[in-house]
Amino acid sequence: MSETAITVESQRLGPADVAHRAPLHRNPRLRALAWRLAPWVLPALLLALWAAGSERGWIAPQILPPPARVLDTFVDLEKSGDLASNTLISLQRVLLGFGAGTLLGFALGAALGLSRTVEAYVLPSFNALVQIPVLGWLPFLLLLVGVGEPLKYILIAHAALVPVTLSTLQGFRQTPATLDEVARVFEYSGWQRIVYLVLPAAVPTLATGVRLAFTKAWLALVVVELVASSEGLGYLIVYGRQLFQLDLVMASVVVVGAIGYAMNRLLDALEARLRRGQPSAFRE
Repeated sequence: MSETAITVESQRLGPADVAHRAPLHRNPRLRALAWRLAPWVLPALLLALWAAGSERGWIAPQILPPPARVLDTFVDLEKSGDLASNTLISLQRVLLGFGAGTLLGFALGAALGLSRTVEAYVLPSFNALVQIPVLGWLPFLLLLVGVGEPLKYILIAHAALVPVTLSTLQGFRQTPATLDEVARVFEYSGWQRIVYLVLPAAVPTLATGVRLAFTKAWLALVVVELVASSEGLGYLIVYGRQLFQLDLVMASVVVVGAIGYAMNRLLDALEARLRRGQPSAFRE
């Protein structure tokens, strides 16, 4: 069809009909919808394969229970209140540990970023200590604080401390030179330079570090509850494994993944909002 015929037809049909007949790559709404649905294609495909494999006997239920059975277990946990109580306990642990680790990491990173002397004395030792995995500290902390709640808070805070410290250090060191010149021209004090120049310029790096810190803290929480806990989502996984109730294990794993994903999306939205609120001079 020639361009003249297309123009005549579009005038006859009207804008709504033309948008309805437009290809996907020319329709903004369909393209936006496709981008929103794209991340769910692979999970939906894996779920369909899981259900088909369980129904046709390709997957032994002793190895991987069918989705319907896992859903029934999830409903039973919800009705009994075990899911809510253990989820609240895990969230309390991760939020307290994450909050403490984030505050300490921000303070330490700021000290390292603002003082070359502190960096020279502290950073080498810090880099050496952070190479030890979280579980590497577990035997030592068990002797010091036992298997109670302080153990969990310390390990979760340690997991969050490292990325926040490093991102804060990097953010404080990447202030544009032009902004430093502005600070000298206006004779800013040290605190004014930090509040009005350094912190706004470091927002993207700090937000990335906080998001990574929460991911590390959430993983550390599950690991700690798997090893030394009688409550929480990690405990439900261990309890299900001990009783060979893999449906309970899978239901708990799904809840852990869903909460982690939801919190990550929440932090993404918060980061986007902070970046929108930045002056244009500080945006990447």
